[in-house]
Amino acid sequence: MARKAMLIDITLCVGCGLCREACKEQNGLPAGEETKLNANAYTVVQDYGNDVFVRRLCMHCEEPTCASVCPVGAFTKTADGPVLYDEAKCIGCRYCMQACPFQVPTYTWNDPTPRVRKCIFCSDRLAQGLPTACSEACPTGATIFGDRDELIAEAQKRLRENPENYVSHIYGLQEAGGTSVLFLSAIPFDKLGFPTNLPNQPLPMLTWNALSKIPNIVAVGGTALYGLWWIINRRDEMGKLHAKLKEMDGREQ
Repeated sequence: MARKAMLIDITLCVGCGLCREACKEQNGLPAGEETKLNANAYTVVQDYGNDVFVRRLCMHCEEPTCASVCPVGAFTKTADGPVLYDEAKCIGCRYCMQACPFQVPTYTWNDPTPRVRKCIFCSDRLAQGLPTACSEACPTGATIFGDRDELIAEAQKRLRENPENYVSHIYGLQEAGGTSVLFLSAIPFDKLGFPTNLPNQPLPMLTWNALSKIPNIVAVGGTALYGLWWIINRRDEMGKLHAKLKEMDGREQ
């Protein structure tokens, strides 16, 4: 299966917000016009003035750092592109939030059982052969969906045919080892808040090189985190059982 991707051409974005609305509808998120990613907004459109609008969302790295640092395997990169999150496995360590080079994952701090939240690249739609909801909703073609290799070729074509319209760079082609979300822009990416000091080498390779030197610490740390998660959940279960027994005892009296 060819890996899917999205190409976002900032020069074509008019800031209509239909991508944001489609994302919220697809994921059952509350309405709102947030300007920063949060638990209720998996994609946002930021206004930089002078009719320059920039989307923010999970970049779906080719080799995701969030997956490499997660001690319980809550993040996985699928063959067709999305980086998925399994909240049933999550222990709330939030290593993913600290490790993400694009500062994407957010956290439901106010929920009784807080979890990480981020774009999942409409993986259920992809499984049905459909494009992402945001790309389908875009009225100007600023966001297009397709095979990653084909979108790279399309981006290269635009740079080649209209060099005066763009910075000569496809953001996401190599950053942090490459991503499934690619950008074109007429303005230097550092001026638009994109991290431009990332290595071309996949970041998990760097973290693995470091972690492999301390395998015992990593193993003990992972075990300790799992043990802490088990204790917290066990305590919660016992608390509920105690409350139920107390209620039953009150009824018998």
